[in-house]
Amino acid sequence: MLTDSAMTQAIDAEAEEALGDETLASPTLRRCIVTRQALEKPAMIRFVLDPEGRVVPDLKEKLPGRGLWVTADRATLSEAVKRNAFAKAAKQSAKVPADLVERVADLARREVAELIGLARKSGQLRAGFEKVQIALQAGKVRVLIAAKDGAEDGRGKLARMASSGVEICAPLTAAELAQALGREHAVHAAIAESGIAERIIVACRRLRALQAVDNKTESN
Repeated sequence: MLTDSAMTQAIDAEAEEALGDETLASPTLRRCIVTRQALEKPAMIRFVLDPEGRVVPDLKEKLPGRGLWVTADRATLSEAVKRNAFAKAAKQSAKVPADLVERVADLARREVAELIGLARKSGQLRAGFEKVQIALQAGKVRVLIAAKDGAEDGRGKLARMASSGVEICAPLTAAELAQALGREHAVHAAIAESGIAERIIVACRRLRALQAVDNKTESN
C-alpha cells in the first residue's frame, strides 16, 4: 500500500506528465517528446529516468517518476535516441542505453508472449490449425495469430477465412509462440472476443511498429 507521501508523489508525477497538454481533449492522451503529436497512450511508450538518470522503458506504465512519452514506432524511437530527446523533455541530463531501441522491442515481444499465455490460461485461446479453423467457421475469433515463420499456405488459408472483424497478427516465431503456449510446437492460434484479446491487439500492433523491417512481414 502506498504511503501518503508516495501517493502524493505519484499524483504529482502524473500531473507533471500532462504539463503543456492542457488543450488535449482526453486524459488518456500524451504528447510525443519527438514529434510533439498527441496520441492515445496505447500508441506510445512511456519512459522514466531512474535515480542515476538512465532512461528506462516502462511499457506497463507503473514506474514512479515523470513519464517521457515516445510514439511507439521504431523510427521515432530511434530519433529520440539519436537526439537524446529525453534530456530535453526532462530538463536534465539523461543517459540513453545504446541498445534502447532493441531493448524496447524485446520488452514488447515479451509482453505479447505473456498476454498470449494469459489468454491460454483463461480459456480464451485455441491452438492448432484444425481448432483455429473450427473457431473461425463458428465466428468466434477476435484475434488470429500465426507464427511469423510459419508456412505461407497455412497462414493464407486461415487468413482468407477470417471475417472483417478479426485482427490478424504474426508477432512471434513458431518457437516463441510454442513457448508462450507451453507446447512443443505451435504455428496457429485464435483468441475469442474478450478483454485479453483487445490487450493482445494493442501489444501486437506496438510490437509490429517497433520491429526492424524484415523480409517476412506479418499480415494484417
